[in-house]
Amino acid sequence: MKLQRDWITPITMGAFALLAVTGVLMFFHLDSGLNETAHQWLSWVLIGGVALHAAVNWAGVKRHLAGWRGRTALALFAVLLAASFVPLGSQGEPPFVPPLRALADAPLPVLAQVARTSPEELRARLQGAGITVRSDSDTVHGLVGDDTRAQIRVLSQVMAKSGG
Repeated sequence: MKLQRDWITPITMGAFALLAVTGVLMFFHLDSGLNETAHQWLSWVLIGGVALHAAVNWAGVKRHLAGWRGRTALALFAVLLAASFVPLGSQGEPPFVPPLRALADAPLPVLAQVARTSPEELRARLQGAGITVRSDSDTVHGLVGDDTRAQIRVLSQVMAKSGG
């Protein structure tokens, strides 16, 4: 099968448009529904489209990389990619993490108050989520560990049933 620009270029353009829009929405915390999932999974379509686009236009790619501008741009983005792996501590965390930590570290009676329920009902909800509560001084963090996703999952289950 011969690679054809008439379908590779539109796929690449469409995937870029989708990722650009969902990326901007995520940047401003305006994403909803499947925006983040589409952004993550359909990025593979962009990668494939770019690879096929480069294959179809290989002569042009080589010409761009032969000059100092092309090599400089590629080197600049390689440096930016490397810099993106440098840990920045809490500065790089999403804005919901500090309140999440506060909820996950709250003793169960305090969490029950936030969830607008009784400590007994909260224990029952946690039990229903497969979590064994030992005492009122337990916290979600203490019960599920350091895994932030597990904490979010448990807190979501507890809060969803309260309507709060």
